[in-house]
Amino acid sequence: MKNIALYNWDNGSIIIVFVFGFVVIGLVTAVLLMMNNDRKKK
Repeated sequence: MKNIALYNWDNGSIIIVFVFGFVVIGLVTAVLLMMNNDRKKK
C-alpha cells in the first residue's frame, strides 16, 4: 500500500515540490510584471 501513495517522501520528492512551487511563483510574478508594463505603456 505504500507504493500507491501520491508522493513518496523518501526519494527527495519534497525538493521537486519546492522547485515546482518556485516555478509557479516565478510565472505568476512574470505575468504580473507584464501586466504592469502594459498599463504603463497605455
